[in-house]
Parts: sequence; C-alpha cells; structure tokens
Amino acid sequence: MAYQSFEDLEVWKKARELKMEISRLVKTFPAEEKYRLVDQLIRSSRSINTQIAEGHGRKTWPDRLRFSVIGRGSLSETLNHLIDAFDEGLINQEQLNHLRIKIIEVEKLLNGYISFLEKRSKEL
Repeated sequence: MAYQSFEDLEVWKKARELKMEISRLVKTFPAEEKYRLVDQLIRSSRSINTQIAEGHGRKTWPDRLRFSVIGRGSLSETLNHLIDAFDEGLINQEQLNHLRIKIIEVEKLLNGYISFLEKRSKEL
C-alpha cells in the first residue's frame, strides 16, 4: 500500500469542512461568548482533524486507532456544544439540524476508519 497523507483521507476532508463551517458560524455569536462557547466549539471541532492527523503520523496501527477514537470523542463534544448553543438561543433548530447531519456524516466515515484500523491492529 502506497503512502497516503492524512490530507488524502476522506474523513479528514469532511471533518475539515465541518471545522470551517463551525468557524464561520461562531463569528456570529455575541462577544461575551468569545471565551465561553466560541472557544469550546473551535477547540473541539479542530481537535477532530488534529487527532486524525496525529494518529496518522504514528508508527503503529494501535496508536492510529487510539487517536482516531479520541477524535470521535471530540466530534461528540462538538455536537454537545452545538446543542448548548441552541439551548442558549445562539443558533436555531434548522442550523442545529444542518450541523447534526454534517456531524453524522463525519461520524460514519470516522467509524469506518476506526473499523479499518481495528482490523489492521488485530493483524499484528
């Protein structure tokens, strides 16, 4: 199997799209949320890509798997923060539903990638 950059992974590409959309969204939040929900959403959405990339750069399949699972946790954290934004009236139901669909798409890809990594880890 030829080397593949993490940038070539479909899951990383979709997580990047989600991260950029959230980045644009939080710019509409009130200033008092800058160090509250804005910071949390930016950090958790960036962490998804970061964990996939870091895991990809590790030498072993179990390490790649571990970081991908952490990335899945960051994805769930991002959804939770978006629900908080909805509860605080910062986004509406339509925005939440739209982002939830994006998150589900990333989650399906990430779960597939995790399954692949689990399989490779067991081959050792």
